Formats: sequence, structure tokens, C-alpha cells
Amino acid sequence: MPEALPRLTDEEQGILLGLARRSIAARLEGRPSPGPGDLPPRLRLDQGAFVSLHRGRILRGCVGMVAPAQPLAGTVEACAAAAATEDPRFDPLLPSELPGLTIEISALDAPFRVQDPLQIAIGVHGLMVAEGRRRGLLLPQVAVQQGWNVVTFLEETCLKAGLPSNAWRKGAVVEAFSAQVFSDADRALQ
Repeated sequence: MPEALPRLTDEEQGILLGLARRSIAARLEGRPSPGPGDLPPRLRLDQGAFVSLHRGRILRGCVGMVAPAQPLAGTVEACAAAAATEDPRFDPLLPSELPGLTIEISALDAPFRVQDPLQIAIGVHGLMVAEGRRRGLLLPQVAVQQGWNVVTFLEETCLKAGLPSNAWRKGAVVEAFSAQVFSDADRALQ
């Protein structure tokens, strides 16, 4: 398994959550993104991430980048704005929805190829399944929220990719990744 990046501190998490909220507000108001500003070194490391937006318990958008193609702050900034307005599963957010919005960030560690389902830990790993042009990804928290075991998690990730549920047994490429997951709702409880 690849080595994980250092965990984000509470301060770094707060910076990312604030950046995500400002990025969403700018997009909804038709303004340019504010940019990340002066950042701690950890947030300038290239890292993949997903930003999930919720109103109450209802998902309103989720967009991410698996590959660490840019610094984490830039990834979060871009994904937050896209989750608010470009997730094809949802209507774009309205500016009036911003005050009640919960932002959840999943900072991804590098994926590794799964050779055996015993390598997958529920609540620790997210999954990606690929075969040909079909790809599906589920974040680590999804299996926990749904009460799935490893086999169900694999099957559901295959279905998300538009593949038969047993494709993971028949040659589809399965990769797992861990993530540091945090939200502004968690911070409000502290």
C-alpha cells in the first residue's frame, strides 16, 4: 500500500472548509473564486479529494478528483464549486441554500490495487471499480452509512460503474483508498 500523506490538523481542516464555503458562495453569486490565499505547507501538497454537500441528511452534490493533480487546497476549491453547480444528478444549488449547507471533505490517500477482498476494511477504505470505460467510486463513509459488508460494498461499487454486481469477481480492476473525512457539522459539535 502507498504511504499516506500526513493527517490534516484541525486548523488545516478549518481552512479547507472555509475555502470550500467561499468557493461555493462565489460560484452561486457569479463571482470569480476567491483563491486559496496564504496556505500552510500541508495544503500545498498535491492530493485528491471529494467535496460532498448536504442539506440536512439529503445529498445535494458531490464532486471529486481521485488523482492528486494539484495542491489539496486547489482540489477542494474546484470540487466545492463543481459540487454546488455541476453534479449532473442534482439541480444547481440556489444561493438561499448556502446558509443551511453542510460541507464534507474527503481528502484521499493514493489508491492501491485490491488483490483480495480481505484487504478492504469497512469504514477505512473507499472503492473504485473499472472495466473498459466504465468506472464507479464510493467513498469510505458510504459503506458505513448503508451498513454494508465488504462483498456488498464491492457489488454496489460495480453497480455504480454500470457493471454487473459480480464484475469484481470476473476481472474488473478494483482499487481501494483511505481518506480523512471531516465536515463543518463535525466542527460545530466540538
